[in-house]
Amino acid sequence: MTHSENLHQLLLQLDDRGYKAYKDIKGRYQFPHFTLIVDRVQGDPFASPSQVRVQIPQSIADFPPELYRTPSREIALRDYLTRQFDRVAKTMSDRRGTGNSGLIAITQVGQSVLERTSAFITDELVEVRFVVGLPARGRRISGWQAAEMLCKDIPQLVDDALKYKSLDATAIQQHVETVEDADWLRQQLDERELVAFVADGAILPRMSGVNDRPLRDDAIPFQSPEALRVTFTCPNRGVVTGMGISEGVTLIVGGGYHGKSTLLGALEVGVYNHIPGDGREFVVTRSSAVKIRAEDGRSIASVDISPFINQLPQGRSTRQFSTPNASGSTSQAANIIEALEADAQLLLVDEDTAATNFMIRDHRMQQLIAKEKEPITPFIDKVRQLYTDYGVSTLLVMGGSGDYFDVADTVIAMDNFQPHDVTKKAKAIAEQHKTERLAEGGTEFGDIAPRIPSPESIDPSRGQREVKLKVRDVDEVVFGTEEIDVAAVEQIVEKGQLRAIAQAIVYAKRQCINGRHTMPEILNRVMADIESNGLDILSNLPEGDLVLFRRFELAAALNRLRTLKVR
Repeated sequence: MTHSENLHQLLLQLDDRGYKAYKDIKGRYQFPHFTLIVDRVQGDPFASPSQVRVQIPQSIADFPPELYRTPSREIALRDYLTRQFDRVAKTMSDRRGTGNSGLIAITQVGQSVLERTSAFITDELVEVRFVVGLPARGRRISGWQAAEMLCKDIPQLVDDALKYKSLDATAIQQHVETVEDADWLRQQLDERELVAFVADGAILPRMSGVNDRPLRDDAIPFQSPEALRVTFTCPNRGVVTGMGISEGVTLIVGGGYHGKSTLLGALEVGVYNHIPGDGREFVVTRSSAVKIRAEDGRSIASVDISPFINQLPQGRSTRQFSTPNASGSTSQAANIIEALEADAQLLLVDEDTAATNFMIRDHRMQQLIAKEKEPITPFIDKVRQLYTDYGVSTLLVMGGSGDYFDVADTVIAMDNFQPHDVTKKAKAIAEQHKTERLAEGGTEFGDIAPRIPSPESIDPSRGQREVKLKVRDVDEVVFGTEEIDVAAVEQIVEKGQLRAIAQAIVYAKRQCINGRHTMPEILNRVMADIESNGLDILSNLPEGDLVLFRRFELAAALNRLRTLKVR
């Protein structure tokens, strides 16, 4: 290991040399209170920034073990350190030349608390991974600026963001306890036969469609209807009350702009924990919940959508349905079957993003178009069978069709962002005003047959490169010569998740996609390997921008690879 003074001297010696000479600084450097590790050096000032790490001994960092003694607390503390590093780095990151010169940055985070490779903590040390843009003038090294960055700014950053004595002890304690309580609440849902919980006082509305922070002005705190109120005693916070949503079929109804979709949106991301002050800290949903929507234009690879769609014109089979350009109804059918194949136990559906002809066929339309002329069996005739046959619950926003009253177990009406239990009233209306529509779904939901992906159809290479991956925000990933569009996969909330998913597909191709293993078996293997060995198994380098994902989003991305072939 080289001493920090040698790094300072080397950087000054590199001044005004060609940019590629920066390669000489790759290695480990001992500073007085930490170790700096340069893992990868960028090829030019406009390339992806250089990857570096700092490791601080716990004798220096001095974080109390109680802050990371459980998995929940450890992930929460790692999240907190990532946020503190980001806060301080933004005050130091400064333009120091061309391209990315002067950049000091860590993976970008949102409102969720997720397991990331940006920070780690053990009894021995704290490790934080980030990137730096090594300074240049044109394409020549600015050595004295690089020396200032690496040998002055980074030690200051370590002092200000990664030592317990420099941080707000009360804020850290609140952060880890909030996450631990949310995890505990989510674990209680099964035992209480609930699929979700929304705490009294929660703030559900967001600033805007592109700003996930809580709405501050005019936000109405959530209050559970008395009939649905449940009570929990959390390990840290103590007694928490709120609305419990039971297993089965639940409708969220109400007028436009009264909070139906806002509630569903909060439940959709309730599969993740949230930072204190987010407003949704204690909005928790079962981890097996998947948001379902129509998705015109997506590709489908041999999915058995026959529970929903049959008897297509020209006798086309729907037991192994494939298309490069799905309609709204076929895409929604495939999205449901693929989620069930991945073992989803709760479906979240909003009529605003669903295909109307997939959701309902009323009595009048049944009279006009005979069943033998209509290939689609609407969701209303299958949603109850999903629960009775497979134990899969559904939470459905429905403002336009009272026919769903007949199949619902619970009906929640949103009025000015406040929920009301209107189950009895909805059932009375259903009894008084019969729909006269005929059930079209048969007596059983139908089989869910696992598929076997073909390894030849999954190719991450491009040109001379064995693996070419590039992530564009949370919407799209370049995978070899293909582009995987995941804009409709709404439970991907951070770019780092999509980056990890892309690498997980490559890992799966190498480890277990061999023409014999089914999709569920592949998902089980990848997620088990990550749980045992961490996200680092997906990469050759110790990257700092990978974020843990769920099996459902991994399956969704793989299913949207347009070259995918299955049997």
